[in-house]
Amino acid sequence: MQLSHEEEEDPISLSKFESMLRTNKVLFFDSEEFQDIIIHYLDSGKSALAKKALKLGLEQHPTSTGLKLVQAEILIYDNKTEQAEKILNELFAIEPNNDEIYIQKANLFSRKDQHDKAIEQLDLALKHTSDFSGVYNLIGMEYLFLDELEKAKSAFIKCLEEEEDDHGSLYNVVYCFEFLDQLEEAVSYLNDFINKNPYNEIAWHQLGRIHYQLKDYENAYRAFDFSCIIDDEFSGAFMEKAKSLEKLKRFEDAIIAYKMTFELDDPTSFAYFRIGKCYEKLGNKSKAIKYYAKSAHEDPMMEKAWIAMINLHIKDKNYTKAKSYIDQALGLDSENYYYWNRYGFLHYKLNDLEGARYGYKKAVEHGDYRLNTWLFWTDLLIQSNELDAALTALLTAYEYFPESYAIEYRLAAVYFLKNEIEKGSFHLHNALRLKFKKHSILKSILGDVYHHQTLQNIILSYQ
Repeated sequence: MQLSHEEEEDPISLSKFESMLRTNKVLFFDSEEFQDIIIHYLDSGKSALAKKALKLGLEQHPTSTGLKLVQAEILIYDNKTEQAEKILNELFAIEPNNDEIYIQKANLFSRKDQHDKAIEQLDLALKHTSDFSGVYNLIGMEYLFLDELEKAKSAFIKCLEEEEDDHGSLYNVVYCFEFLDQLEEAVSYLNDFINKNPYNEIAWHQLGRIHYQLKDYENAYRAFDFSCIIDDEFSGAFMEKAKSLEKLKRFEDAIIAYKMTFELDDPTSFAYFRIGKCYEKLGNKSKAIKYYAKSAHEDPMMEKAWIAMINLHIKDKNYTKAKSYIDQALGLDSENYYYWNRYGFLHYKLNDLEGARYGYKKAVEHGDYRLNTWLFWTDLLIQSNELDAALTALLTAYEYFPESYAIEYRLAAVYFLKNEIEKGSFHLHNALRLKFKKHSILKSILGDVYHHQTLQNIILSYQ
């Protein structure tokens, strides 16, 4: 195959080769030993040593087809395509039935983004190879490069028909089904595959993923559970099983599954966070806070964990404690608009209007363009009689929400407060057309100005 590099190198040959390099003694290796040594160095990212081994190998075995194929592969990797093509043509003239030559020619065309020609070479390789699975896999990859997902899918399926344990091809088949939005077809294919290979934990895992996407959480859970039973060290399957249990509102079972991942892998911020969510759903706030804190400790940039802790304290009206968390979060990420939004809200709840205005202002500066953020901020500015600042903010918000009755009413109110009656009337007409029933917004903002004759006449004209 395309020098698949799957066979393990002989450790005795490797140590012997490295001893030769240290002592400068020239020792003999057969050509296959050299190939194994070269492949080991390529897989280890030690290209200089690989090239040195290749040079010595060709000096000892100048006619070795295997070594010349390795040489061609290295040349292709180094974008020395003309030299590689020359070697492959020479080899083809000697061994026209060698499937590896066709595979390396395909590799050459693929490197030059000539994927159709690469597929032609791989089709020829199928006539000479005994490794049909490997060739079909390469054909599938070439079709992926061409974005021909149906043909890629067919190639990977053929690969699996030849080699059912080729997990890479199984992942690629599922990827094609997903990309083509053929989820039901994917379920059918995987069920058929599992009927023939009932102990393939990857197939069960992929079946669970598809069921999860289809919101069929019961079948997703069952598939992930089978995957876990087959391989009780498959951390990813336990994680997905936990997520499915959470969707099924089986929160205690979900917690057990999430905790199982800690025995198989290092704990993750995500798992801690989900455990916290489960405890919160179970009404155990103290344990929820505990796991949210673990999540934030594991990954201080885990925004969801900080927000969850803050919101839990807000629900309990413990605004001082919530503020302590928002201060910590902002210390880690001062450009997070959601943190600034919560900062503004908490300062408002703590009767610090200046802090509240500042928080909402910073939230908008950092990209919080949600309507409610604009409304909270401008209401605070109006309340503080900062009418020019409120007007500037409202006019900016208007660009984002030109059909918002809430913004129109506030613009009308600010203009009436500034005694700019014509502009106020314009926006009042707009607001009333958009939502007449909400004109009571004006009462809470305008106070006595609400009784302005022009304003009242406009409202009466819409009744």
